Amino acid sequence: MTHQFQFQCVLPNGIHARPANHLEQQCRQFECQITLTNHRTNNSGDAKSVLALVGTDTLLNDNCTISFEGADSEQACQTLQTYIEQQFPHCDEVLETFSDDSDIVIPQSLLRHQPHLITGKRLAPGIGCGVLVAMSQVDPQQFATAVHDDNEAQRFEQALAQVSTHLNHIIATGSHHEQEITSAHLAIINDSSFIDGVTALLATHSTANAILAVMEKLCHQLEQSASSYLRERVLDIKDVSIQLLTAAYPTVLDNQAEFSLQQPSIVIANDLTPSQFLGLDKALLQGLVLTHAGSTSHTVILARAFNVPTLSGIEIKDCAAALNHHVYVDAQLGVLAIEPSNEVCGYFDRAITLANTLKQQQSQYAHQQATTADGHTIEVAANIACSVEADNAFAQGAEGIGLFRTEMLFMDRQQAPDEEEQFNHYREVLAAANGKPVIIRTMDIGGDKPIDYLALPHENNPFLGYRAVRIYPQFLALFHTQLTAILRASVHGKAKIMIPMIQSIEEIRWVKQQLAFIKQQLTAKNIAFDADIQLGIMVEIPSVAFIVDLFCKEVDFFSIGSNDMTQYLLAVDRDNASVSKLYNSLAPAFLRLLKQVVTTAHAHSKWVGLCGELGADSKVLPLLIGAGLDEISMSAPKIAATKAQLTEINFADSQTLFAQACECATIEEVEALLEQRHAQAQVKPILVTQCVFKGADFANKEQVIQALVGNLGIQGRTDDAYKLEEDIWAREAVFSTGLGHGFAIPHTKSDHIRHSSISIAHLDKPIDWMSDSGEVDFVIMLTLNKDQGDQHMRIFAGLARKLIHESFRDSLRQAESPEAIIAIITEQIGL
Repeated sequence: MTHQFQFQCVLPNGIHARPANHLEQQCRQFECQITLTNHRTNNSGDAKSVLALVGTDTLLNDNCTISFEGADSEQACQTLQTYIEQQFPHCDEVLETFSDDSDIVIPQSLLRHQPHLITGKRLAPGIGCGVLVAMSQVDPQQFATAVHDDNEAQRFEQALAQVSTHLNHIIATGSHHEQEITSAHLAIINDSSFIDGVTALLATHSTANAILAVMEKLCHQLEQSASSYLRERVLDIKDVSIQLLTAAYPTVLDNQAEFSLQQPSIVIANDLTPSQFLGLDKALLQGLVLTHAGSTSHTVILARAFNVPTLSGIEIKDCAAALNHHVYVDAQLGVLAIEPSNEVCGYFDRAITLANTLKQQQSQYAHQQATTADGHTIEVAANIACSVEADNAFAQGAEGIGLFRTEMLFMDRQQAPDEEEQFNHYREVLAAANGKPVIIRTMDIGGDKPIDYLALPHENNPFLGYRAVRIYPQFLALFHTQLTAILRASVHGKAKIMIPMIQSIEEIRWVKQQLAFIKQQLTAKNIAFDADIQLGIMVEIPSVAFIVDLFCKEVDFFSIGSNDMTQYLLAVDRDNASVSKLYNSLAPAFLRLLKQVVTTAHAHSKWVGLCGELGADSKVLPLLIGAGLDEISMSAPKIAATKAQLTEINFADSQTLFAQACECATIEEVEALLEQRHAQAQVKPILVTQCVFKGADFANKEQVIQALVGNLGIQGRTDDAYKLEEDIWAREAVFSTGLGHGFAIPHTKSDHIRHSSISIAHLDKPIDWMSDSGEVDFVIMLTLNKDQGDQHMRIFAGLARKLIHESFRDSLRQAESPEAIIAIITEQIGL
């Protein structure tokens, strides 16, 4: 019997390896033949084959048909149609890209030094310097051999097993991006069309020639795609093929010196496979220049994850003279600077210094206790999904782990992790925490997070279905294993156990019985564990909020999952485009529910945290502080900025703000209240010590303007330092701002200054300001918002009048500190 349905592809990058892997897994649970047909290309492919699916060249908005033929085709059709409509759209994401390169403004402070710049496409942000070294790619054709024997099938099987083991190790230990990309590679070598294609040739071909033939066929197929994203998957096919060839013929590359970095380096290559990138020493890798890579290359995705500045579109021949010499790669401006002069080196070294200063400024908050301006403390923790994220989270200032999503340990594998594997993961996180609290959420699987090996039933509404704690009774051994691993690990730190999707007292009492049972077992075996380990629940189902007082008698703490709580409370699927606009955690109903949970829990001396995306929203942060939460957790990179913002928030004012928000009738009223508060909080003094430099070692006019404008970016006073600098130089082009007597007042009224500012540099030695007024040793830069034009003229005119007087000039030069300079200008100009 035949069934079919049509759909339109909504994946931003089309059906490439990762979403194809998800779709293939869904199809493999059925016996019938399943075929996907792309009506734009007229290509059809076996939906149980990742490579066949990729070969359909299905792009965003393509109309497709999935047809089913066989005994269970009706059930398969119903299941897959629901999957395509509800879950498949979330198997991909729009990848990070830079804005149009035409928007790039190369600063005059660089261009005026006449640098030798080679322009490339910006792929991963940052600035790096090092020796330019070329990395040659492995030519898969060097493995070709006509030698054929009776062991070809065994040779291929052993190579396949070896590479699979290696890839599974990366999946088990790597970062999220490493896991995602490596899983796609594993899917390729496990794909039936790949394996069958090679196996079919082994009777007459060597293993090498069989792999090469299949590789070339698949690459040719992808190269015909209209999608640049799918064309870039050619490198993934070559990558896994080379890994298989190397495993099958380990001596072929013996005579080739292994590429390794010996010093800080910028690596240039025609192509760099993901496995080659992962093999480079990241401590020495300061930048990448790739000839052919695009923004969706898996190598580029990894480069972003490891913060490696990356450009593409630059040929090795274009910079051959610079090989083994010092260069700079600036992936903010999209340039490779070769043969840099001293002045050009000065520009880039200062640009790197500015970037490092920003990082250091954030890090100084990162390792301070999160405290408001009036002394109220709140814990700022990190959300993680695997143990390898823990070190980075604490390095970025996490005061604990507010949510360890353990379900990631159970996903993308053929069977559940055993007790020992789980124990090692939990122990690693607790060791990294060094005594800080770690909230380990038990597996939230099922529903929208299907696990193939559990064979859970398909559901029409997975968010409200059979998931998390609801599946524990059926998979009791699995739950017991996880509890055992957590308890064993608890002696290595301050572990807490949190249960997801609790909605009734009966459920948590059942969980407590299971926990007590495991504790008894461990005690009987003389296995150590923390007998006082805390037990808490996720507050994500609204019914819990109405009986928090009863839950306080059962658990030690609560953590509000703002994402699910919002969608359950408002009956809005946040992933459904038709209603997602209704999803908003600023709804007065949500705020009142938050108030109810926190107030009741605190009345019973219970701790309350929040672990949803809301915690990292800078505009909403004052509300969360005012609600009285004990903790907020977020992704690690946002911790330092959040702690910095807390120093500018007053707890008492935030309490008033939260009370006012709870009285609002609409989301719009809450947003207006926050906008009003945000605008008031953003007012900053025009002249502060952070913008005053004494004894500055700037060597020329370009460095002065670069440094002063760059500092405004560090201080959060401009959103675009490059364009603000362009405005400064535009004024300089009209007439020089040197006033004589060693003073200069560069100035602008600009749309690119958020907080009007006066920046001052008293130089340690005079420099040429390129004006008729002679050298300059004292610079006062005015950058005022266009809305404050009158103030701009008043300050400029006031300074010009005062600088006529030698006594005023001498007082500024003789001032011993930034504070003294500010006091003189404030008094004399009347700021």
